[in-house]
Amino acid sequence: MDAAALDGTFSDPASRSAVLDDMAFTADGGLRAAFDRGDVGTPAAGSYAVTLSKETISPWLSAFGQRVQQQTVTPSRSLDLGASHTPTQAVPTHTASGDDDTDCKKVKCVALTFDDGPAAPETATLLTYLAQYKARATFFTTGQNVAAHPDLVRAAARAGNEIGNHSWNHPDLTKLGAEQVASQLSRTSAAIEAATGKAPALFRPPYGAMNTQVRAATRLSPVLWDVDTEDWKYRDAAKVAQTVISKAGPNDVVLMHDIHPTPVAAVPRILRTLTARDYHFVTVSHLRATL
Repeated sequence: MDAAALDGTFSDPASRSAVLDDMAFTADGGLRAAFDRGDVGTPAAGSYAVTLSKETISPWLSAFGQRVQQQTVTPSRSLDLGASHTPTQAVPTHTASGDDDTDCKKVKCVALTFDDGPAAPETATLLTYLAQYKARATFFTTGQNVAAHPDLVRAAARAGNEIGNHSWNHPDLTKLGAEQVASQLSRTSAAIEAATGKAPALFRPPYGAMNTQVRAATRLSPVLWDVDTEDWKYRDAAKVAQTVISKAGPNDVVLMHDIHPTPVAAVPRILRTLTARDYHFVTVSHLRATL
């Protein structure tokens, strides 16, 4: 690495922010940061990677960073739907600039979708990332979390994102009776409409589990996915980002979650890389309507 190049890059806040967007915790709680060679030395193809130990970085971490680190070291799939969280940051107030006229027949589109939220502070952080790239996404929310965080759902919708139904508390709908299925979906739709002023048009069955009874219980249009990041399993931001970057193609629907810090931390790299490849980030309904 070149000391002068490092000083030049990190002395400018804008350059520093752009360079430090490819970082991820390691399995033992350390931090791996990757840099383009041109940012930290003589311009050339490829990149540098630096890994710092858990002991080195822990004193530098914010409360949010400590949560990301802890969930990386001790992964769990628990959704923690029962607890109400208090946001540690302001709810974003981004407003959509108008109707999105992106024609997915003419340009490359991808639909990022986020399940199980909203959650604080993860969803608020995610909305800020999306707004920075003028990207839109679809949030498949659980009714219980919508009721706990209506402000986050409202903020997501106001920014031009789509809000979908993901049941009230994430059961396998195929194992419930018809009335229970209907209740899971109708209660959630009501919560979404109360928060946003608009009833959802889409639903994603928990675990992707669906049968004829589930279909018959609602008029909502079901949505599955083309790319599954398995972000709940790996809790590795770099792996999540690489999965999307390497597997997502035109008009694909990508499955992620906004209840864990690590997939949210992967989003800036995903947005930056796919934007450079001329992708447009649209909602599922927009994608369907323009194909």
